[in-house]
Amino acid sequence: MLFTEVADVPRGPKVVAVGSFDGVHLGHQHLLHLAKQEAKALHLPLLVYTFDPPSKVFTRGEGFLSEASEKVEALKAAGAELILVVPFNEAFAKRSKEEFLEDLKALEAHLLYVGEDFRFGQGRTGGPEDLKRVAPVRIVPLLSLLGEPVKSSRIRTLLKEGRVEEARHLLGRPYSAQGVVVEGEKLGRRLGFPTLNLSPPPLKVLPPGVYAVRAHTPLGSFFGMANVGTRPTLGEGGLRLEVHLFGFSKDLYGEEVRVEFLKKLRDEQRFASLEELRAQLLKDREEALRFFGL
Repeated sequence: MLFTEVADVPRGPKVVAVGSFDGVHLGHQHLLHLAKQEAKALHLPLLVYTFDPPSKVFTRGEGFLSEASEKVEALKAAGAELILVVPFNEAFAKRSKEEFLEDLKALEAHLLYVGEDFRFGQGRTGGPEDLKRVAPVRIVPLLSLLGEPVKSSRIRTLLKEGRVEEARHLLGRPYSAQGVVVEGEKLGRRLGFPTLNLSPPPLKVLPPGVYAVRAHTPLGSFFGMANVGTRPTLGEGGLRLEVHLFGFSKDLYGEEVRVEFLKKLRDEQRFASLEELRAQLLKDREEALRFFGL
């Protein structure tokens, strides 16, 4: 069950896992697995108290990995029975740690689970030691992979460098972005590569470059390739997400499509002509088809 107000959460004791859980990566999944196990042993429900969207206030302009719908689905898959998602905005950021503790008391937390780096309240003045005033606390050490902690900030950095396969290793699944299909200039169609032009939410982290992808559409799932960039050959600005699906040419204007980034094919680059661009797209398609074994 999903809630957006503390007052709407069902009464009664519960195990409460608290955090931003941006990306719901393997570290988050580990914490939630431990919380779920103990909740089951205590015959209590597991509530995840999280914040969305992870706005500029929260991420310091770094962007976010998962929007509300993505996060909720991932939290459900990780075992959450109850999910409380509150907006993280300027007003929330100014709340004192005492106000935050009052929320946890109202939720009737019997036991709290947090990561060792969890902080809360204005100026991040609250920490795990303050939570003990509400209920016993299980402080979960950060999960480490390849010698470094698994953190959302680490995954954001990997994605901004186009290292989607490494990001997948830390997330436990392919990184994805979704958006509504909007009308473009139909240049791809003229080049023999019709594309879906997507409009992901502002601040959603997008990996720059050209990728082999899998896209989930209302008409099914398809392999393809995607470009995330500014189309320098055409001298354009603004970041775009354009997806060419193999064996697919239908219009999906106004529909939502989710794209999983599976393998980086190359960096975006500027070409001297559209003919050179088309020649490179043919090479990209061949490499993507080999990757998919098609």
